Amino acid sequence: MDEAAAVPDGPRSADGRSRDGAGSRAPASGPGRIEDALTDPLVEAVRDLDGYGGLVYLRSLDRRSLVLAMVTGVPRSLLKSWWRVPVGGALPMAEAYRRDATLWLPDERVTMVRFPHFTAGLPYSFGSAYQPVRTGGETVGVLVVLRSASRAPMDAETVDRALRPAGRAMEERLGRLAARPPGAGTAAHRVEYDGEPISVRLPISGAHPVRVGLIDWDLDSDRCAADDEALALLGIDRADYGGTIADVESRVSQDDLHELRESRHDALAGGRVRSRHFRVRDESRGAEETGYRPVELWGHLVHPGAGSPRILVGALVDAAGGLTAAEAAERLPDGIFSLDQDGRLTYANRRCEELLDSGREELFGRYPWEVITWLRDPAYEDRYRAAMLSQEPVSFLVRHPEGNWLSFVLYPDVHGLTGRVSPTGPPTGAEQGQEDGAAAGPGPAAAVPPPGPVSAARAGALYHVVQMASVLTEAVTVRDVCRAVSEQLLPAFGARELALYSVSEGRMYLLWESGYPEGFLTPFEGVTLDTQLPGVHALTTRLPLFFESPEDLSLAYPGITLDRMNAWAFLPLIASGRSVGSCILGWEAAHRFTPDERSALTALSGLAAQAMERARLYDSESAVARGLQEGLLPHRLPAVEGLRTTGRYLPGTQGMAIGGDWYDVITTGRGVALVIGDVEGHSVGAAAVMGQLRSAVHAFAASERPPQEVITHTNRLLTELESDVFATCCYIELDPGTGRALAVRAGHPPPLLRHPDGRAETLDLVGGVMLGVQPDSVYPVTPLTLAPGSVLALYTDGLVERPGSDIETGIDAVRRRLSETPADSVEHLADRLVGTARQARERPDDVALLLTAYR
Repeated sequence: MDEAAAVPDGPRSADGRSRDGAGSRAPASGPGRIEDALTDPLVEAVRDLDGYGGLVYLRSLDRRSLVLAMVTGVPRSLLKSWWRVPVGGALPMAEAYRRDATLWLPDERVTMVRFPHFTAGLPYSFGSAYQPVRTGGETVGVLVVLRSASRAPMDAETVDRALRPAGRAMEERLGRLAARPPGAGTAAHRVEYDGEPISVRLPISGAHPVRVGLIDWDLDSDRCAADDEALALLGIDRADYGGTIADVESRVSQDDLHELRESRHDALAGGRVRSRHFRVRDESRGAEETGYRPVELWGHLVHPGAGSPRILVGALVDAAGGLTAAEAAERLPDGIFSLDQDGRLTYANRRCEELLDSGREELFGRYPWEVITWLRDPAYEDRYRAAMLSQEPVSFLVRHPEGNWLSFVLYPDVHGLTGRVSPTGPPTGAEQGQEDGAAAGPGPAAAVPPPGPVSAARAGALYHVVQMASVLTEAVTVRDVCRAVSEQLLPAFGARELALYSVSEGRMYLLWESGYPEGFLTPFEGVTLDTQLPGVHALTTRLPLFFESPEDLSLAYPGITLDRMNAWAFLPLIASGRSVGSCILGWEAAHRFTPDERSALTALSGLAAQAMERARLYDSESAVARGLQEGLLPHRLPAVEGLRTTGRYLPGTQGMAIGGDWYDVITTGRGVALVIGDVEGHSVGAAAVMGQLRSAVHAFAASERPPQEVITHTNRLLTELESDVFATCCYIELDPGTGRALAVRAGHPPPLLRHPDGRAETLDLVGGVMLGVQPDSVYPVTPLTLAPGSVLALYTDGLVERPGSDIETGIDAVRRRLSETPADSVEHLADRLVGTARQARERPDDVALLLTAYR
């Protein structure tokens, strides 16, 4: 949790990262950097939704991930596991992006039901809203606002309305950024990001301004020059100021004159003045209500040499805020401390020092749970995380090594938290020796961890294990598993490099790498299992290896080639007693592996190995299934005089990536039959049923049965198969000589017809029920006539259905594309119609298309 905020200044590449150190900002006419476009709308969204924090995710360069580009109101370190999330993941920001729709999760209960994986990683009480960020008509990211679950409830419509102004402002600014032409040493921008998140502080409401005035005090003549702010602090009008130290003393409380005069002694004796405190009269409310205002004097002596005046160059500081608050805190009987937003200590009173047995100087700027040995338990850091992410007070008990009990209460806001610690009695059951258990959450304290030093652990290590397990359950292929492991392990443990190797026929082969210099891993490809390398030894011994410095690694493996990393973990991938491969992680800085971290990494490698083995089996089965499906689809369509035909098939990206979509062109005695069908499901069974139906339609059509009978007999056949699946089909028998056709539709999407003039329409064919529903179903026949130059498009629903949109909208989009694309080449036209589906990150269903151009 020690990452500095990334605030790039120089020109940026398309990924949003600075390319050099030169300061270069965009002209005032428009934003020139990602942060210029995001900051104000993000802060506005947090304010409008009465939230406490906000995030902006932008798509990555490869469009496969959403990358956290900006964060405000919460430490970015608490969200490190979510800096980069897969677009297809079961996460709220990914769903809002995919659906291009606002998503509102008012509390942790709703979040748990809809996104259990997300809650596993952030098991805290808060609400969250997700608004798609658009530019140029496409979704490029997601705006997220975090809101305390204890606030007044809001409905989804109110949330959507509250986020719209910020969404429009962000869209406008990002649009200007994307359209900004290259020049003046900068490159043209695209709305994509691959850097680290930029931290932005929310404005502090009602903050007391720090007032500082400057003085030059001639200690030999007692002349004193003061600027306007110094005179304002002293309550002296410049017209009434005589320019002497006596004028200053006239404003100082008689009780504090000695403090001011001792400043002269400090300067002459030590050359400087360190925080001399005195009070000056405050008559801002009128002469009859005179009060006093605390002021501090700081300064140093300037004495050029013999014969030159001795000048005290000083600063008068208004101490009404910080000084008086600190003095008040020092008088309290309880320990008071303050942590910044990131969890580091910024203040502790003397009583806090006494209770914690730790000096303030030792604690300042550090995490208390790292400095104080008996607080080194993940549960205590987790309480800080719970307070910051819920924005609600959190309390818990701790047993001091000496046996006494301390009560901690944390009071958060968006800029940090204030803590109170006080002596208390033991919780119920502790007298009988009940010392185990986690620190209590919000509300009454419960049992606490045992006293004494506890091994330091990275907070949330267990959450990373749970999160990895939940993510890997959705990883289907080996590539999915590798990507999930990379996206989880690297941010979770702060590593910079990852390599995943598999073992095959006694050799190690690279499956996935991230962060390595180009070509660095090439010499290790295909090494045998007797090679003296740590990754090989981790696999063959089935024991993880950890090296906390380059010296340690070089000592264990002399002559090994090193890159820029300074710490490594080599983890064996063992599944069901079988060696699957190795996982190698590299850290940029020297890294100490705590026992808990070693255990977590070992557990995660076991989860990865199990998922890898399952995915390898799945990939093998999928290869067989795809081969079956490819064998069932027509390898080439018959050439028919007067017609030009072409087909396209795209498998779905979910499940087995195979399905029951098919198309066919069959010559009959009366002309040619154009057929397209879709068997429900995505499995080997669906592909097998598809093969049976295609064969049946082919046989019925070749026997010169009329279209209605072909579909009727095919329907009866499917019901007799008792396969428990249904199918849709569109069958059109066309006479190439006359252009006349007969069409039958069984629950299938309607065909599209492009006329010779370029106009395209959806054919209104009377349809029957799906095949396999009722054995005696009747299917009406619709006559058609095609004019020369027409193009007929048959397709399956995978081409026109999109999540969050109705099928009519999808059909209309394909119809417009059919009309707008020249029909000179059916091959080009087919590629254009399936282009959007081909480029889609996720295809829930497979896609089939059959185009027929009538000359």
